[in-house]
Amino acid sequence: MIDRDLATLYGVTTWHLKRQVRRNLERFPPDFMFELSKEETKNWRCQIGISNSGHKMGLRYPPFAFTEHGILMLSSVLNSKKAVQVNIAIMRIFLKLRRLLLAHKDLALRLERVERNTQAHSKQIQTVFEILRRILAEGKKPKKQIGFHP
Repeated sequence: MIDRDLATLYGVTTWHLKRQVRRNLERFPPDFMFELSKEETKNWRCQIGISNSGHKMGLRYPPFAFTEHGILMLSSVLNSKKAVQVNIAIMRIFLKLRRLLLAHKDLALRLERVERNTQAHSKQIQTVFEILRRILAEGKKPKKQIGFHP
């Protein structure tokens, strides 16, 4: 997500958000946050419709882009009531996701066991059918007839 969207989400100004990030750069490694290059900023401006790249009406500085981990870290460096609420909500969401993943993991393990059992049963059923075919094939042999043959 881009810094200005996150500033709105956290109830702070973009300037304040960027200042807090710069003061806490050790908390934001490259896989948490990065600053858009000039070319990326130019392309982004075109996509969102900001035409004044050098004036006050447009963006004067390249925005910061945050990954999901950066968003989490950002909520811990900002000191607004909304940032605290967002941080708590994010933690709750991650807990729910973890529970869901664990539930799905259990289901996947059960499904795998059923699949293994089915494969074992399939082999056993094939063996039974092969034995039945042999018995039926032996039963089709012509028997010697007893008695008078014309």
